Amino acid sequence: MKAEDVRAKSADELKEELLKLRKEAFNLRFQQASGQLENTARAKAVRRDIARIKTVLRERDVAPAAS
Repeated sequence: MKAEDVRAKSADELKEELLKLRKEAFNLRFQQASGQLENTARAKAVRRDIARIKTVLRERDVAPAAS
């Protein structure tokens, strides 16, 4: 997911996506612990997507207060 894709979504869509990604990260951690994780790069991609979404949500919260 690219940053411009994240910025194009509404806050509700971002929160839903964040919830979905957190569940996926949880499942990936269990797969890794049990030795079933095949695509280890997916865990890194999910963490970065979560960070992108949280960053955009935070920017939107802070922007009105700064003005």
